[in-house]
Amino acid sequence: MLNYMRNKKTIFSASVLFFLGVYTYGQEKGNIQSKKDTVKTNSVEEVVILGSRAGARSKMDSPVPVDVFNLKESSIILPQTSIGQILNAVAPSFTSTIQTNSDGTDHLDPAQLRGLGPDQVLVLVNGKRRHTSALVNVNGTPGRGTVGTDLNAIPSFALNRIEVLRDGAAAQYGSDAIAGVMNLELKRDTGKLTGQISYGGNLTPAANDHTGNFDGQNIQLDLNYGNKIGTKGGFFNITWSSQFRNPTYRAGTENAPIYNAYNAIERRALNDGVNLSSLFNDIGNTPNSQQLVNYIHQYAQNVSYFSQTLQNDIQGANTIAALQNVLKSGSFTRDQLNYFTDQELAYRGQTRKDFNMQVGQSKLNNHQFFINAEVPISDDWKVYSFGGYSLRHGTSGGFYRRPSESRTFTGLYPDGYLPQISTDIQDISLAAGIKGKWDGWHIDFSNTFGQNSFTYNIGNTGNTSLRFASPNEFNAGGLRFTQNTINLDFSKKYDVWEGLNIAFGGEHRFENFKMTAGEEASYATYDVFGNVWNGNTKRPTDFFGAALPGGSQVFSGFRPENAVNKNRQSVAAYADVEFNFTKWLLVDAAARYENYSDFGSTFNYKLASRIKVAPNFNVRFAGSTGFRAPSIHQIYYNVTSTLFVTSPQLPNGQLLEVGTFSNDSQVAGLLEMPKLKQETSKSASVGFTYKIPSVNLTFTADGYFTRIDNRILLTDQFLKASVPDDAKKIYEQLNINAAQFFTNAIDTETKGLDVVISHNARFSGIKLDNNFAINLNQTKQVGDIHSSGLLQAPELEKVYFSEKSRVYLEEAVPRVKASLSHTLTWKNASFYLRNTYFGKVTGADVLDANGDGIIGFNEHQKIGDKIITDISIAYQFTKNIGLTLGVNNLFDIYPTKNLPASTNNDQFIYSRSTSQFGQNGRYVFSRLNFNF
Repeated sequence: MLNYMRNKKTIFSASVLFFLGVYTYGQEKGNIQSKKDTVKTNSVEEVVILGSRAGARSKMDSPVPVDVFNLKESSIILPQTSIGQILNAVAPSFTSTIQTNSDGTDHLDPAQLRGLGPDQVLVLVNGKRRHTSALVNVNGTPGRGTVGTDLNAIPSFALNRIEVLRDGAAAQYGSDAIAGVMNLELKRDTGKLTGQISYGGNLTPAANDHTGNFDGQNIQLDLNYGNKIGTKGGFFNITWSSQFRNPTYRAGTENAPIYNAYNAIERRALNDGVNLSSLFNDIGNTPNSQQLVNYIHQYAQNVSYFSQTLQNDIQGANTIAALQNVLKSGSFTRDQLNYFTDQELAYRGQTRKDFNMQVGQSKLNNHQFFINAEVPISDDWKVYSFGGYSLRHGTSGGFYRRPSESRTFTGLYPDGYLPQISTDIQDISLAAGIKGKWDGWHIDFSNTFGQNSFTYNIGNTGNTSLRFASPNEFNAGGLRFTQNTINLDFSKKYDVWEGLNIAFGGEHRFENFKMTAGEEASYATYDVFGNVWNGNTKRPTDFFGAALPGGSQVFSGFRPENAVNKNRQSVAAYADVEFNFTKWLLVDAAARYENYSDFGSTFNYKLASRIKVAPNFNVRFAGSTGFRAPSIHQIYYNVTSTLFVTSPQLPNGQLLEVGTFSNDSQVAGLLEMPKLKQETSKSASVGFTYKIPSVNLTFTADGYFTRIDNRILLTDQFLKASVPDDAKKIYEQLNINAAQFFTNAIDTETKGLDVVISHNARFSGIKLDNNFAINLNQTKQVGDIHSSGLLQAPELEKVYFSEKSRVYLEEAVPRVKASLSHTLTWKNASFYLRNTYFGKVTGADVLDANGDGIIGFNEHQKIGDKIITDISIAYQFTKNIGLTLGVNNLFDIYPTKNLPASTNNDQFIYSRSTSQFGQNGRYVFSRLNFNF
């Protein structure tokens, strides 16, 4: 509470500073202007490219709202370094945070705009469509069921600036632009080498490991060099970035029973060189059963903390079945099992922290190379190329395999183990084209290629059905997405009225999605003879007779039947006309036709206008239709994974084998799952821009509304017990407990308001820049659920569109988000202060929130609003060398803690299913900046 109150005072002080700057500058303006030898009052207004094909214009005169973030100028002072983290802090309409314990999503942060999905934001680089990731987000994180763009594959140090168009623009740019468009503009600098070396880490008492209060260390090197090509304006600019990031540890201390009575006896036998697991393959038919009974009798006597009653029961049990009954966990209370655990931990020299999950940011090594080049070939024509290569190796932890669990083969791992999911993410992009002028027409012909791949290697694990023959590392297969886009664009300006611009063009896009199977042991279940289990032969079991599961523990590899190699194509034609009827009236109209090889065609349009009511006051409005084609991943992705599932039927959560199936699968047919089709949207926005030149103050405000029909979601899990009998048989054949599918489940409406206020003052050698922005948004499901046939049964419809899915859509992203930042520059020093307000959110898991022992359908974890303060100071020692010191999350603010019902034995102290600002706490850093 003390920290929170201090934080409130900080944002109040910042607000005072903001308005004092406005007032002081307004009062002293006359004096400042009279001292022209010391002060400049004129500033260059930012121009934008997005939202129009007529070329650059002032962002205040744009008919649609566009934010501009100048990274080249602000990179020295900004506390964050990655694109997603920067935008999450400075752009209230944008949300992206680091995920935890969510497989590949741990290394790819889902990005959302205006509360809509990661796949409803189109990303451009230098105005050209950027390919999406190969990863399908099927775990319990924001953006569940979507396929977004991997912003982590692009180094922010390669960027000149970022433009964010906050308006539906599918009629102009094509699929995915329902929420808006981001354009990443690459640097064009020449004649110098710039760079920065950063070091930082999380300094917080919440770090729960053996390294003290400092974890998550991060070292990053960024280099940028550019030079001229020829004498007519040609150039090349290259960027290299390397990052080495350590994990953070935000789990609580494991409080579940870890060891049972059998584990204690097993350890005493191991101390004497006897591995009890070597004495059986199948408990019901072991040739060594009497020897095993004798060993248990012998070594149980060495467990000093067993009560005399328990010792007598063990010695009196003369068969395997009798010993199973005596030693099984169900024969003891939780308190007794925890007593065994505490005694056994002391005996083995361990603590409960040794069994913690790795909750927090993942370990990551990231290397990126980007190039931007342009070469004139005549006075009117130039060729250009840009692209990059990124290789990211990440390692994250899964759920700890405790010794007392049947999925843990204690013959190899007597103390259990923490499996590791290693992901190699490779990203390649290359665009090349030619542009120029011909007879007054601007022509641009380009080809843009992109490919993103995920390869999974699972380490420190095992296929328990192989027992002693199991390797501890597996190649689990991978995903790859390839996209190639050809564009031909024409535009021409005419001296009609106050200006007329006509643009038209075409696009062809080819996409390929490939899933590659892992090695056999990563997915197969084996019988007692070491052969792949066919459903009839006997399976190996643990001591208690539970069948040992197959596949690599924590992440089962992709199976041969999961492997796909699918293509699709789309062709599009567009036209865009912009009229400046008078100096005060601008109208922009756009239309686009697009045809996909896998689901058909769509036609969309947009109309936008800006009215200059007064020289410094504009009113703007826009209306459009839009669409998002189902990603090729969503159509063909299929896999079986071990997931921790919570639901009203499983209130305490349970690990299940969950199959994600394509809509043309046999399982989908038996459940009458509808085929996927495109999402369609209608968007409208209205707003104004106002500037007061006398005090360098600008205001923009925009209200917006977006309706999306046939929104694609990933269903919840259809448990085997709830499906028809013919589907149950398929579940058994596939060895799954549950199934989930992509489907056009619902319609949604999103409405909101964006307000941006900017101010700058220049006086007595001091520069003061103040920026305030706030986003208010609300998304709601409207109309009926799009189910049919079997799925209309109440118990199935609640899975088809579940309460959890509703929360992900409506409440997992802050409905209110605001930022207030100040940059003060004097001589060689700069000071930066930013406060970001994150509104309250709701956890997606359904749980016993009120503690009455009943799982309510709409009971959830509530996460309160918070204010995060970032601060940094930079000093330029010489023309070439500078130093930046700073702190992100100065007051070490964390989200609201989970209720006990959703902590998974105190492992998840904070929610995994929401998206505010992460759970890593205070981050301190230093950054050496240089240029030559």
